[in-house]
Amino acid sequence: MNINALWWVDPAALLISWFRMPNLFKTLTVSVLALWLSTPALGAPPHLAKLAPPFVHLEPGKMIGRWYEVARVPNSTQHGCLGGTSDWVKLANGFSVVQSCHKGPASTPPTEWKAHAKVLDPATNARFQMSFFGGLVTQEYWVLDHRSDQGWLILGTPEGRYMWLMSQRPYLAAAFKAEAVAKIRQLGYDVSKLEFPPPAAN
Repeated sequence: MNINALWWVDPAALLISWFRMPNLFKTLTVSVLALWLSTPALGAPPHLAKLAPPFVHLEPGKMIGRWYEVARVPNSTQHGCLGGTSDWVKLANGFSVVQSCHKGPASTPPTEWKAHAKVLDPATNARFQMSFFGGLVTQEYWVLDHRSDQGWLILGTPEGRYMWLMSQRPYLAAAFKAEAVAKIRQLGYDVSKLEFPPPAAN
């Protein structure tokens, strides 16, 4: 199940189906809807960029390690999210990914989203599918551009709703950030709407 399909469900039909569901499926539905409301890649976006499939090439293993959130297209789930990070660990069948942020002071426990990622296009290593709840919910992500020498990449969803600028360091040098933001504008995003949350301490 791709959770984006939930945007197109008729609420009346969903309510009728709910009452007809066995209890087990009701529980699963609640879990899916909870993820829908809590996953950073979801929520009402302010702008849609028209994206072409990525042509950039990532070296195998480039995603491994911690990435820090520098900028993002606003979304309701990440409202107030500070110190966002994404930790990628290589597995035999893909990657284990833990995305986290603090919804409040850095001293508060982080909110986490755990997923499994697999490469969809081995020719570029730039298209990933994230799976939640053992594959019950999936979302595709594209690496739209990157600069290995500057330590940043632009990650987005194919339909152009969501985008993140990520860095391998908590702070991205001003010149590098300016170059990355220029690329984001070139991709079709409204950079005036970008959020630049304070970074994680480490």
